[in-house]
Formats: sequence, C-alpha cells, structure tokens
Amino acid sequence: MNSMDYDRMADEVISGSALSREQAMDLASSPDVEILTLLSAAFKIRRRFHGRTVNLHILQNAKSGLCPEDCKFCSQSTRYGGDAERYPIKTVEDLLAGARTALASGAVTYCMVTSTRGPSARELQTICEASRQIKGEMPGLRLCASLGLLADGQAGELKRAGVDRYNHNLETSPRHFPEIVTTHSIQDRVSTVKLSRAAGLEACCGGILGMGEDVEDWVDLALLLRELEVESVPVNFLDPRPGTPLGAQPRMSPVACLRALSMFRFVLPKVDLRIAGGREATLRSMQPLALFAANSMFTEGYLTTPGAKSSVDLRMIAEAGFEPAVAPQTPTSPRKDGASRQGHADRVG
Repeated sequence: MNSMDYDRMADEVISGSALSREQAMDLASSPDVEILTLLSAAFKIRRRFHGRTVNLHILQNAKSGLCPEDCKFCSQSTRYGGDAERYPIKTVEDLLAGARTALASGAVTYCMVTSTRGPSARELQTICEASRQIKGEMPGLRLCASLGLLADGQAGELKRAGVDRYNHNLETSPRHFPEIVTTHSIQDRVSTVKLSRAAGLEACCGGILGMGEDVEDWVDLALLLRELEVESVPVNFLDPRPGTPLGAQPRMSPVACLRALSMFRFVLPKVDLRIAGGREATLRSMQPLALFAANSMFTEGYLTTPGAKSSVDLRMIAEAGFEPAVAPQTPTSPRKDGASRQGHADRVG
C-alpha cells in the first residue's frame, strides 16, 4: 500500500464510507516504515472532523483498590498483590474539590471512577450528589462516571444528576476477552454500554492494547465500538503493573501505538479518540505524533499511576501545532485568586 492508497481511503472515510474489516486489517498490519504516511492520512480525517483542538480529561480515583473482579491488567483487583492504594468512596466534598482542580487545569471533562464490579446504593448516591453540586457550580464542565457494571435504572439516576457520559471499556476483542477477564463476560460490558446510551448518556468505551492480543483483535474491538455507536474511545497502552498476571508483559513500541491509533481514527472518524493510560511509558518521545490521530487525552495521571502534568501537556499540545479545547466558563465558578473563569479560559486557550 502506498501514500495514495492511504489518502484515498481517508478521502472515502471523510465522504461517509465505512472502512471495511479488510481495509482496517491492512492499516493495522502496515509496515513500520510507512507510519508517517499512514499518520498523515489519519490526520486528514482528524482535521476534518475535529480541527486542531485537543480535549483534556482528568480522572478522579473515587474508590481505589477494592475491586473483586479478576482483570489481569489491574492492580486494583483484590485478587492480586498489586500496590494500589485502598480506600472506600470519597466524600462529595472531595469529589467537588477534584472537579474544581480539573477545571482550573484546563480539563473539559472530569471523570469519577470507582474500583468495583458495580456501584452500591451508597456509592451511586455519592456520585449523583457530587454530580449535582458540580453541575450547579461548574455547569460547563462535562461529567463522566465509571462505576462498573450497571443495573436497570442506575444509568437514569446518573443522567438526572447531571452526568453527561458513562465510561465502561470493553478492554479487548470478544475473542481475546476470556484470556483477560473470567469473572464477567464482554457481553456484560456491552449490556452496560447499551443501558447507558438508552438512558441518554454518551458512551465512553475503549480498551487496552498490548495485552498479548493480535492486530486482528485491535480491528475487532474498533469495529465493535463502531457497531455500538459510542461517542468517546479511550485507547490505553498496557503499562504492566507489578503483582498482576500481566506484570511481565513487554510494552508496545511507539510505532505500533501510532499505527493502532491511526487505524482507530479511520474506523471511528467522528469519535472523541483519546490517548489514555500508558501513553507516556509507551509512546515516549513520539507522544506529540499521537495527536495527529487522536483529538483527546488524559492529563494529570491515571487511576493508580502518575502521568504528565497539565502544564507539560499544554506545552506539548502547543508545540505540536494544536490548541486545547476550553470548557465553557461561568461567573459562578469560583477562583481562589478572584479572577473570572473567562479570564482563565483566555489565558489557557
């Protein structure tokens, strides 16, 4: 495949054609030497649907290290000897303070995450009350919740409380999923995605690459996400955690990460495609190139691992020729220095 083939495929995607599985496999299997050509074509799609802005998201680990599930990558599982900190769900006040910090750091989305199979009544109540208060004070900040598997009615409660988006990753392809998780099925996860969308929540749903899967699994995951019509796709790259069954798994190469991101952009041209956990450890010096396929990123670290500070990421975004998206600001959003939020928006934008 040559540069004209990549460009032609990009033009077809921009015009509304859906990439076939065979075409996606060609992209996912392309040689390393063609990575810049492939990335250039992916950027045509990214620029058409997302311009040159980058959405910053900040995670809040609202309940840590207490999950009973056996996901082999996760240091928060109680089944493994991971080093994740353990604590019950944080208070509404803590979650509200985290939202203020996220907005001040330039985030457009604040995501509250709990380590659990699914939310208890108390945990759901805490997240809902925090969401109501956050939206009352910072209505421009988008809220995402990630609370595990949902039961009937729970997604509706989150929606009414002001949550905009529900995160529940599929993690990998249906074929590879049983190699990674046995305490629940990928269909359980798909059901939660469908419940959240039926309640009017946007679906944030992605996966983790580098868990011993094949490129065929990348493609099958991307195609399933397209079938589910999710709005947001975080792509994580495994950063092996000590004590977990995947603790000795080698990291992906930067070029492999970029190739996967490019394929996801071709298959999912309009989604909020996000570089997520492990990006610093796997992409390393090639991180800026990821922005030519992805239009979104997590900043200020992850659930159990540190990451780049927002100031570092904002500098990287600017130096790569992009600009951060800014959450709509309101006079009701307090600043410690007394300045208006609009002034802050002008400064970081």
